[in-house]
Amino acid sequence: MIEQLQTDSQKILAFKLSGKLHDADYSTFVPAVDAAVAAEGEIRLFVQFEEGFQGWNLHAAWDDVKFAASHYSDFYRIAMVGDRKWEEWMAKIGRPFTSASIGYFDVSDVDVAWAWLREGL
Repeated sequence: MIEQLQTDSQKILAFKLSGKLHDADYSTFVPAVDAAVAAEGEIRLFVQFEEGFQGWNLHAAWDDVKFAASHYSDFYRIAMVGDRKWEEWMAKIGRPFTSASIGYFDVSDVDVAWAWLREGL
C-alpha cells in the first residue's frame, strides 16, 4: 500500500510504503505526483518504507520502472527512509533512473532525512 503523508510544502510529496505493492497502488500515487509536478515543476520526494514492506509484485515493479522513466527529471531530491539493507540497495539502484539526488537514511535518522530534503527551500 502507498499512503500519502501531509507535508508543509507543495514542493514536497511524502509517501509511506507498506505490505506488497500492486498495480492498484500506482493508480493514486502517479496522479498525485503528476499533479504536483504540473503545479510546481521540479519537486522533492520523501519515501518511508514501513517495517512490513515486502516490495513489489511483478506488475507494480513494471509500473515503477515506467514511473521512473516518465519522471526522470521531475525530482530535485529523493529521501528514502528504511531499516533494511535491500531498501538501501534499492536507493542505490535507482540513481541511474533519475536526475535527482537520492539520499538513503536509516529509520532512526528520519529527522535528518526531512532536514536534508528541505535544504534550500
